[in-house]
Amino acid sequence: MTKADIVDRVAAGTGLTKLETEAIIEGFFKTVIDSLKDGRGIEIRGFGSYKVKKKNARQARNPKTGEHVFVPEHYVPTFKFSKEFKEMVNDGMMQNEHEAAI
Repeated sequence: MTKADIVDRVAAGTGLTKLETEAIIEGFFKTVIDSLKDGRGIEIRGFGSYKVKKKNARQARNPKTGEHVFVPEHYVPTFKFSKEFKEMVNDGMMQNEHEAAI
């Protein structure tokens, strides 16, 4: 599913125009990115949480050449799904699998 598909579904479900819906979704993305850039995590109950993790500097190996390379310390965004989210996905997949078997 692409961002355009998400915009279409949300617009159809809310009655907002696609243009309005796209602005809202872009605003959400920008808010998440800006918060993480400021070092603040985001927690959306029932969905999951966004955080930034620091990765220490290390020596790595280029798998293609075998050459050792230095990877400087850096920060990576992470997302952890909530327990409820995982259960809903699992239940939906199990039901789909059951219905396909019938």
